[in-house]
Amino acid sequence: MGVFTDGSHEQVVFCQDRASGLKAIIGIYSTALGPALGGTRFYPYASEDEALHDVLDLSRGMAYKNALAGLDLGGGKAVIWGDPDQIKSEQLLRAYGRFVQSLGGRYYTACDVGTYVQDMDIVARETQFVTGRSVEYGGAGDSSILTAWGVFQGMRAASEHRWGTPSLKGKRVGVAGLGKVGKYLVAHLVEDGAEVVATDVHPKALEWAKATYPQVSLVADATALITSDIDVYAPCALGGALNDDTVPALRAQIVAGAANNQLAHTGIEKLLVDRGILYAPDYLVNSGGVIQVADEIDGFNFERAKLRATKIYDTTKRILELADTEGISPASAADRLAEQRMAEVGRLRTIRI
Repeated sequence: MGVFTDGSHEQVVFCQDRASGLKAIIGIYSTALGPALGGTRFYPYASEDEALHDVLDLSRGMAYKNALAGLDLGGGKAVIWGDPDQIKSEQLLRAYGRFVQSLGGRYYTACDVGTYVQDMDIVARETQFVTGRSVEYGGAGDSSILTAWGVFQGMRAASEHRWGTPSLKGKRVGVAGLGKVGKYLVAHLVEDGAEVVATDVHPKALEWAKATYPQVSLVADATALITSDIDVYAPCALGGALNDDTVPALRAQIVAGAANNQLAHTGIEKLLVDRGILYAPDYLVNSGGVIQVADEIDGFNFERAKLRATKIYDTTKRILELADTEGISPASAADRLAEQRMAEVGRLRTIRI
C-alpha cells in the first residue's frame, strides 16, 4: 500500500531511534480546522505495512471525530511499533516526545491503546504538544472517563430513536472489551438499569468484572456475545468488529461502542441498514475522550468538558434523523456533516488577517 494512494493525508512522518528501540509513525490527515490531535497507539504490529495502514486509518478518523465534536482541531494519530510490555521505557517515550516536538505544533499527541497518562507525563518532558497528562502534572487525567460517558450518551440517543426512550433500563447490552473505556461504560449501564453481558480476551479484566459487578453475565468471546440475545452491541476493543461475518450473525438492534474504525470496510454500513440495525457512528459516540484532552490545551475544567461530551447525545440524534430524512446510512450522514464543517470552517483560514 502506498502512503499517498488517495492523496488525502497532509503529512506522514517515520520516526526511529535505534538506541531506545523506538519505531513510530505519525500521520497528519488534516489541519484545516487547527493543529492535528490524536493519541499514540503502542502495539506489536505484525509488520510495518500493518502499522502504516492503522495510522492512516486512525488519523483520518480523528479528523472526522474532531470536526463532529465541534473542536477547532484537525486529525492526526501516531503508532509506536512494538510490544509495550517489552520495550516501553522512559528513554523511548522521551525520544518519541522529541519527534512530536520537531513538528512544531502541527500535531498534539495523547493516550491510546498501550499508552497511559503516566506515559504522557514522560513524553511531555520533551514536548509541549501533549495532552492527556495526569492531574498531578496539570492534565485532564484518564480520558477514558469521558469517552465512556460519550458512548453512553450516543447509546441513549440511539435508544430513543429506535424505541422512543433514552433509558437502557431493561435492555440487554453486550459489551465487547472491558478495558479502559469498557469498564466505565458498564458502570453507566448498570446504574441505568440495563442488563449487561460482557467479554474480554484478558483474564484480569474478567476477574475485575466478577468482583466489581457480579450481576454482569460473562461469555467466552465476541462471537458468543454477538450471537446471544442482546438488544445493543457495544464494541469497545480494537477496530474491525463489524465485518462480513459478524454483521449477519448480530442479533442486536443497535450498535454503539467505543472502538475506533468499527466498520471493517466500505459497504458494511449498508449491510447494517439492510438488516435493520441502527449504527451510531463510532467516531461520533467515542469522541468524549478527545473532547476531554482538547479541553486540557486551554486549561482543563472537568465539568466544562463533561458538558461538552454530554452534547454527543444531541449530535447523535441529529445524525440519525438526517440519515432517515435523506435515506442514507448514519455513517454517511456523519461523514457528510464532518466534511461540511471541515470545508466551511477550514475555508475561513484562507482569509488573511
